[in-house]
Amino acid sequence: MQNLTELPGNAINSQTSLSVIIKVCVVISFFCIFLYCIIIMLHTFASHRQFLDNSRYILFAYMLINDTLQLLSSVLLFLFIVGKVKFAIVYCAPLLFFSTATFHNTPLILAAMSLERYVAIFYPLQRPAAWHADRIWIIILSLWLVSCILPIVDFSLGKPQPGVNVISTPVICRTTVLNSSPVQTLFKVSLNGLFFAAVLAIIMFTYMRILLETRKMRQDRASVAKAMHTVLLHGFQLLLCMIAFTQPVLESLISMHAGWLAEHISFFIYFCFILLPRFLSPLIYGLRDESLRSYVMGDVLCCSHKHRFRVKVRVSPRAPATTQTLGQGQPQSQIHIFI
Repeated sequence: MQNLTELPGNAINSQTSLSVIIKVCVVISFFCIFLYCIIIMLHTFASHRQFLDNSRYILFAYMLINDTLQLLSSVLLFLFIVGKVKFAIVYCAPLLFFSTATFHNTPLILAAMSLERYVAIFYPLQRPAAWHADRIWIIILSLWLVSCILPIVDFSLGKPQPGVNVISTPVICRTTVLNSSPVQTLFKVSLNGLFFAAVLAIIMFTYMRILLETRKMRQDRASVAKAMHTVLLHGFQLLLCMIAFTQPVLESLISMHAGWLAEHISFFIYFCFILLPRFLSPLIYGLRDESLRSYVMGDVLCCSHKHRFRVKVRVSPRAPATTQTLGQGQPQSQIHIFI
């Protein structure tokens, strides 16, 4: 994708090698912290049945998995471009396709989560079958199919650059290898605009309906207001995803006012609008939920206690070799607990 790792292709000299090392360390560190948080949350989901019986939490877990896959492919592309790793387009295209599909899948999941809140509030007893926990896989499969349509159409229109053999010519894996036509670029921008406009319309519709419902309801206003805030957070994260498509405009504005190098501007946009939104997802949607937060903190404390406490039983030399029940008049074993 153009908004993932469009770093300049200039050779790394002695003056920029330190900045490249710092960027790589920052990206790897953030990814490791994000992966640790995701593993803890997914372990919590798998350990407690009540989360698996709620379609809202299932969609949230699906978003965590999708963001993990998207960040993994994004970080790989980032490292390949920084390291000037070249390979044939036949191996590069699947990675670009997977990264693009997961990137477009995030707004669709946000829209699905907003619709789930809308259905739960307005149709609590007449919820459609597809929104039940045992049928939510239909929604998830539909989201994957829609997210894969955009890169399929985009890549089918693309043609490799002149003189590039798809099977044998090694190239740096970036979208400019496949998106070289101005017509294709215009088509891609228009399609992305329509896509994000539709998602934004869904989120705004659900937010306004929930907002109006909050004013009407006299009971359970707290839960409805919480749902409204959740939908608002969905819109905020969608805004961050949409800003990523304005990379050329942002690069021009930052270069005019800040005077940064092009590679620093590209990394800033990549870090702020690709890494951070997905890094904040588990914090925004997971830790603000009271029930999920309590279970996550319990699992973290439980894991830490397992590593901290070691119980060692040391039997007195006077005790008999065979195992006996400790009672009055028998030599007692000495039990020491090391913390």
